[in-house]
Amino acid sequence: MVLETRHIIVWIDCPAFDVYQFASNPENLPSWASGLGQTVEKVDGSWMVDSPMGRVEVSFVGSNALGVLDHRVTLPSGESFCNPMRVLADDEGSEVVFTLRRRSAQSYEEFCADVGMVEADLARLKLTLESA
Repeated sequence: MVLETRHIIVWIDCPAFDVYQFASNPENLPSWASGLGQTVEKVDGSWMVDSPMGRVEVSFVGSNALGVLDHRVTLPSGESFCNPMRVLADDEGSEVVFTLRRRSAQSYEEFCADVGMVEADLARLKLTLESA
């Protein structure tokens, strides 16, 4: 059961296509999503990330022209979470929207910590792409 949802948004001074191309490549995760993990490798067709929670699997939806970056994170326990994420064109820049859902087993404090990690990750994505 979902108790609360937050849409975490960052505006990036970079074309939406470029943001999508960069963020949809799992090999780029360590450069901007360090809250998820620092190393990523493809193992038997799956993207594995060494995270603070242990080794997790990350799988993005297929490549698309709509800017959809939804991805599923599967924890070592087998528990799995779908994370909706979008890149929206905004004139010559783009807006990235990450939807974070608080689950019933998660405390409010844990949820707030997750919000902070996602905000930091999106800030790194912005910095990385605007600095390129």
